Amino acid sequence: MSRTVIRGGLVITATEEVRADVLVDGERIAAIAAPEIAEQWVPAADAVLDAEGHYVIPGGVDGHTHMEMPFGGTFASDTFETGTRAAAWGGTTTIVDFAIQPVGGSPREGLDAWHAKADGRCAIDYGFHMILSDVGDDALKEMDALVAEGITSFKMFMAYPGVFYSDDGQILRAMQQAADNGALTMMHAENGIAIDVLVQQALAAGRTDPGYHGRVRHPLLEAEATHRAIQLSRVAGAPLYVVHVSAAEAVAELTRARDAGLNVFGETCPQYLFLSLDDLDRPEFEGAKFVCSTPLRPAEHQADLWRALRTNDLSVVSTDHCPFCFKDQKELGRGDFSKIPNGIPGVENRVDLLHQAVVDGHISRRRWVELACTTPARMFGLHPRKGTIAPGADADIVIYDPDREQVLSARTHHMNVDYNAYEGKQITGAVRTVLSRGRVVVDDGEYLGRAGHGRFLTRDTCQYLI
Repeated sequence: MSRTVIRGGLVITATEEVRADVLVDGERIAAIAAPEIAEQWVPAADAVLDAEGHYVIPGGVDGHTHMEMPFGGTFASDTFETGTRAAAWGGTTTIVDFAIQPVGGSPREGLDAWHAKADGRCAIDYGFHMILSDVGDDALKEMDALVAEGITSFKMFMAYPGVFYSDDGQILRAMQQAADNGALTMMHAENGIAIDVLVQQALAAGRTDPGYHGRVRHPLLEAEATHRAIQLSRVAGAPLYVVHVSAAEAVAELTRARDAGLNVFGETCPQYLFLSLDDLDRPEFEGAKFVCSTPLRPAEHQADLWRALRTNDLSVVSTDHCPFCFKDQKELGRGDFSKIPNGIPGVENRVDLLHQAVVDGHISRRRWVELACTTPARMFGLHPRKGTIAPGADADIVIYDPDREQVLSARTHHMNVDYNAYEGKQITGAVRTVLSRGRVVVDDGEYLGRAGHGRFLTRDTCQYLI
C-alpha cells in the first residue's frame, strides 16, 4: 500500500482547526500530528503533498443528486460517469443518489436498475436512497430488506400527482414502517394537488413564461406540506428529513419542530442561497435554466435560510443536482412552463459556493465543513468513514486554496450541461487537490481519476438523531 504525507496545511473539521500533517496509508487516514512529529513519516512516504497556505478538509458529501434521472420525457444530462467526475473536480468525494421505484414495480426493481447504471462508472464513492413512488403492502415489506442492505433512507413526494405523488395515508404507512426498521424518511414537501390547480389556472390565463413556475408553487404551499409532513412523522414516531427547503415559511415550521425536540431535519441547496425569483424572470426564456422544485424564491427569503444554517434549523446543504441542457431539454417547455424539466446543475460548485459564504461572513470555516461534509455523512449513516479527517477514516481529503479567485462558468466546468446556473459569479477559494480513498483524482487543474474507482457504500441508519 502507498503512503502519502500531506504537509503544512490547516486541517479543518467540524469541531477544530489545527495546523498539522496528515499521514495516509493506503485508502485510510493513519495519523494526524504536529509537523515536528510528522517529520519522521517523510522518508518512508511514497508521495509528499505540500499544503502550505492551504486548508486540508474532508471530501464533500453530497446527499442529494439525480444522475441520469428520467423526468418529463427526457433524462438528466449527467451520467454517473460524468456527474461523479464533475463532483470530484469540485471537492465532493461521496454522493448519495436516488434510485426510483417504478410505478407498478417494486423498490428492488428500481434499486437494481440504478445499480446497473452506476456500477463500474463512478469516479468517487456513492450510495443510494430509494424513492417510493408506489406505496403498497409489498413495497412496505421490502423496505426492511433494503435497510438491511444499507439503503437506509426513503424519499416520498407530496408533489407531482400522477408521477411520484404519495397521499397522506401512504406517507403515514411508510413512516410507520421506517419507525420500525430505523430508516430515515425524506420528504419533498409541496402541496402538489393545490399546485396543479394553480398551474392550470395560470396556463388558461396565458401565463406561460418560466417565472410563473415560481409563482404557482407558492411558499405557503411548501410551508403547509412541511407542517403536514412533520405532524405525520409525529404520529408515526419516525424521524423526518425535509429536502431542498427554500421558503422562509417552511423554515419556520422546521424551527418550531426542532425547538420542540423532534427528530426533524432540513436541507437547503446553493440555488436558494445565491439565486432568486429574479433569475426565473430572465427574458428570452433564459429563466428556464433556473426551473427547479421547490422553486427559487424572492431574495428576501435568503436571510432566513442563512440564519437557519447558523442555528442548525437547517442542517445540510446538498445540491439536488439534476441537470438538463438548455438546448433541446429546457426548451421542451417553450410556451408552457409546466413542461420545462425541473432541475439545476451544481454538484461541482457546492463546496466553492459554501466557502464563499465563509468569505461573506454567513458561516464559519468549521460550519462550512460541517454542512458540506460531516453532517451529511452522519445524517446518512456514513460517519466516521466519511465526512471527517481522523485516523481510520477513508482518506477522502481536499487540499483547498482559500485565496485563489475564480469565475464560475460553463466554459470551465466539468458537468455535462450547456450552462452554469452561477455563470460569471466571481468567488474566492478553489479546490487544488482531491484524494478519494487515498488516491489523487484531481491535482492542480489535472484530472487523474477514472471511472470505476468509486465504490458502492452500504450505509448505517441515521447517526444524527436527537
